[in-house]
Amino acid sequence: MKATFDQVSYQCSKMVTESYSTSFALATRMLATSIRSDIYNIYGFVRFADEIVDTFHDYDKEVLFDRFEASLKEALEDKISLNPILNAFQHTYHKYDISYDLVAAFLNSMRMDLHKTIYRTEQEFRDYVYGSADVVGLMCLKVFVKGDEKKYDALKESAMALGSAFQKVNFLRDLKADFEDLNRSYFPNTDLTKLDEISKTRIVNEIKADFALGYSGILKLPNDAKFGVYTAYKYYHKLLRKLQNTPPLEIKSARIRVPDYQKFGVLARSYVKFKLRLV
Repeated sequence: MKATFDQVSYQCSKMVTESYSTSFALATRMLATSIRSDIYNIYGFVRFADEIVDTFHDYDKEVLFDRFEASLKEALEDKISLNPILNAFQHTYHKYDISYDLVAAFLNSMRMDLHKTIYRTEQEFRDYVYGSADVVGLMCLKVFVKGDEKKYDALKESAMALGSAFQKVNFLRDLKADFEDLNRSYFPNTDLTKLDEISKTRIVNEIKADFALGYSGILKLPNDAKFGVYTAYKYYHKLLRKLQNTPPLEIKSARIRVPDYQKFGVLARSYVKFKLRLV
């Protein structure tokens, strides 16, 4: 039965989320059950695309990405795919009428990672972040508001800002791996070989501004989504504080993490604030 195959597909997307990102999986579990699977479905799709360009070094990444994109287009057109991750994503894509423009922008940024290693201007950086993060936030927003276009338009700017903040925190946290292993330098006007406190502070302040705008949108989210998104926001905000308090040399030499016990502390405090309607 097709329904059984679909359930297997959704479980695959959930497994991908839990395997690749414990923090995102934890936040997703805080969403209402009515929308949880759809967020897993979006994450599974974007995670697989990202894996192709970031980790499959022993293979022809461009060929793999071309095949992945072709399979995606077939899945969206046929409303089925034997690739369970794409089958799950096409379900969510059609259920919430997600614009293909968002998907195309995401694929474009992922494809840039196949060849582009340095982002020299603010515009190049903004374009990349829009495709790699902002549109993912917009896809999720479609799910959070259950396709309500009026609510979507009202929260669009804040969802993009939150996506940008999450991505920029990831860039700062993964600076060593991106620069040394993948030869990538995302932050424009920043010499990562000479990252100093002034440059780091500039980046941190930019992220704080994104977080402020993103938080204003969290307050207006439906209750089905608010707790989960707020939990993710608090986790990334804590990670940013750790990065802010970490010397640049240490950021360049190690991946800064939030320990599991602190993650659960974030979850507990977020839950209390949510239940007391302080969020």
